[in-house]
Amino acid sequence: MITRTDVDEAAARIAGRIRVTPVLAADRGQFPGEVWLKCEFMQHTGTFKARGAFNRVLACRERGELKDDVGIVVASGGNAGLANAYAATEVGVPATVFVPETAPAVKVKKLWDIGANVVQRGAEYSEAYDAAMAYAAETGAVYCHAYDQPEIAAGAGTIGTELLEQLGDVDTVVVAVGGGGLMAGVAAAVEGRAKVVGVESESTPTLHAALAAGTPVDVAVSGIAADSLGARQIGRIGFDVAVRTGVRAVLVSDEDIVAARSLLWDQYRIIVEHGAATAFAALHAGAYVPADGERVAVILCGANTDPATV
Repeated sequence: MITRTDVDEAAARIAGRIRVTPVLAADRGQFPGEVWLKCEFMQHTGTFKARGAFNRVLACRERGELKDDVGIVVASGGNAGLANAYAATEVGVPATVFVPETAPAVKVKKLWDIGANVVQRGAEYSEAYDAAMAYAAETGAVYCHAYDQPEIAAGAGTIGTELLEQLGDVDTVVVAVGGGGLMAGVAAAVEGRAKVVGVESESTPTLHAALAAGTPVDVAVSGIAADSLGARQIGRIGFDVAVRTGVRAVLVSDEDIVAARSLLWDQYRIIVEHGAATAFAALHAGAYVPADGERVAVILCGANTDPATV
């Protein structure tokens, strides 16, 4: 469980390490209410995850847990791997990233370019994860989870406090949900000041399934946004904060996500990955309809994608 205090501590810790990303007003009349786009895709490594990565690495250093010779370890060939490797390199410690043997070569190259030591292990993510955990136990490297660690989620939540500073007050923050770290952090940050709408792909409804069951449960992973929103289960932190703060969950289809991503390019010349377009799809497809006069911020959380596919 995390609170606004955790997010405020994270904001102080990572100040100067991350970019303050801009907020763009959506065209008037496109939606009911007043809509703003939080351009977090402009963050270091092209993803919000740099915030949580820095918070995790720096917090572990403060506690004396971070060893200069072995640094951190993470299992992810995607955004979490890139963000944590970047944070470790900036702090001056090694980063070892375990990825499955099937990881796309372009993502593996990005990890090497950042300075990570990349280890390909197994045919599936679960095998890479097991190998990473074994490495952490053997070497004492700090394990950085993709979403379900307090420092990771609280760091992500600094987007919420940043939004409130930039816009004054908002009524609603719309955010994509995969493992739930971003949603949890933002909901904790704006608790008592704004509501949060969590948007999921119909193909991977981790939050919907957990709310229905009363606890995190496994779901099948598929769909066009599965590369970034493909958690098999909502994290415990995400679930607990969603229940405590009353996060509303809505679903969008793959077709909705593609259409929203195309609109962001056509109308705003913004290129984002499908996971980031998922949040915007809630408004574009009508899964969430703002009230007249409602002030809504949509977090566009990442842009690690191929522009040729827009």
